[in-house]
Amino acid sequence: MWKQIVFILIVITSTSAAFGQVNDSVHYLSGMKENGDTIPHIELKTIPVFPRTKFKSKRLERKYWRLAMKVKKVYPYARVAAELMAEYDAKYRASDNKKERKEYLKEAEAELFDRYGDELKKLSISEGRILIKLIDRETQHTSYELIKDLKGGVSAFFWQGIARLFGNNLKEEYDPDEEDKMIEEIIYYIEAGVI
Repeated sequence: MWKQIVFILIVITSTSAAFGQVNDSVHYLSGMKENGDTIPHIELKTIPVFPRTKFKSKRLERKYWRLAMKVKKVYPYARVAAELMAEYDAKYRASDNKKERKEYLKEAEAELFDRYGDELKKLSISEGRILIKLIDRETQHTSYELIKDLKGGVSAFFWQGIARLFGNNLKEEYDPDEEDKMIEEIIYYIEAGVI
C-alpha cells in the first residue's frame, strides 16, 4: 500500500513539474559584436556597499536606530512630495495666465493640507529636519527654493523665519557623502527591505 501511495505522489509531482516548464514568452538578450562574435551584454544596476555598522557603544546604537525609525517615518512623505511636485509643476508651468496659476496653486495647496496636513503637524522637530533634507534629496531643490518658485520670495522668507524659530533651515541641502551619509545608508536599507 505504501508503495502505491509513493508511486501516486511521484506521478503527481512529476506531471505538475512538467506543466510548470511551459514557456509563455520569448526573452531576447542584447549583445555586442566583438571580432565577429556576439557577446551577451547586460547593464547591471550599481549596488552601493556599506561597511557593516559596528557601534562603539550602546548609546550610539540606540541613536542610529532612532534615526532609522525617523527616516522610515518621513521618507514616504518625501517621495510623495517629489511625485506631486513633478505633477503640479508641469500643470503650473503649462498656464501662462497668472490668475489661473494662482488659483491652481491654491487648489493644490488646499488638497495637500487636507490630505497630509494632520499627519505632518504631528512630526517632531527632528523628523521635520530630516524631511526637509529628504525633500531636497528627492526633488533636487531645497524647500526654500520650492516655496520661492511657487509662492514668491516673501512667502519663502516668512516660512524660513518660522523654520528658524524651531531650529530648522529650509535652505539646508542634502549631503549624502558627508553629513547625511548615515541617512543615505538607512534609505538604501529601507528600499532593499532590510529595515
